[in-house]
Amino acid sequence: MVNENSKDNESTRFYKEALEILTESGVPFMLGGAFALFHYTGLYRNTKDLDIFLKASDYPRVLQFFSEKGFTVELHDARWIAKVFKGDYFIDLIFDSVNNICTVDDTWLAHAPEGEFCGVKVKLLPAEELIWCKSYVCNRERFDGADINHVLLRYGKNLNWERLLCRLDRHWHLLLSHLIFFQFVYPSEYRDIIPKWLFDELMSRANQQYNLPPPLQRVCRGPMIDNTQYSVDVKEWDYLAYTIKTV
Repeated sequence: MVNENSKDNESTRFYKEALEILTESGVPFMLGGAFALFHYTGLYRNTKDLDIFLKASDYPRVLQFFSEKGFTVELHDARWIAKVFKGDYFIDLIFDSVNNICTVDDTWLAHAPEGEFCGVKVKLLPAEELIWCKSYVCNRERFDGADINHVLLRYGKNLNWERLLCRLDRHWHLLLSHLIFFQFVYPSEYRDIIPKWLFDELMSRANQQYNLPPPLQRVCRGPMIDNTQYSVDVKEWDYLAYTIKTV
């Protein structure tokens, strides 16, 4: 029987080695996923992988660097993710979101806080980008609303709310929905965390929607957050998909 502590030690060695190799490569990167969530909330989630965020122009160099050191590498989906494997463990190299909305660029790195993980100094995914990415994860198999709520609860007073609004300005309905969700879950906390100016701004936008003429085309934006459950709208109910850039 495998001892759980040995598994923990094995994963820690993998994380440390992977981060040291990433640092050696000279490519700017940010640690995201469960470990960024831990940084902002204190909630630990055991995982066999590392989520590494970097620019699309940099992932080929990282893949080559790991390949030369004996790791198995894979361009899993040219639109947003590559992978590096070693045994049961792997690294996700993320340079975009699956819907091609949250594209990693230099501004992410400019706002990334510094931290340490497994004894290696790293930059962490900014909280604003963490919320931005998670705002679109609303499907049957996975809904990241609880993660967003916990980041708001534990880190909301430190958020740059103007930056968060800028990130989600194009899809501000999602930001409003998550703020209302937070208000529902934490009725005693939201007043001290969510700025009143932001809530008023988004509610005003929602009210203004009723003063606009109806769209000429029937569009469904559902596939942006769940491409499976909203496929019927496009395939059978004659809605136009709200498509994102593709490669």
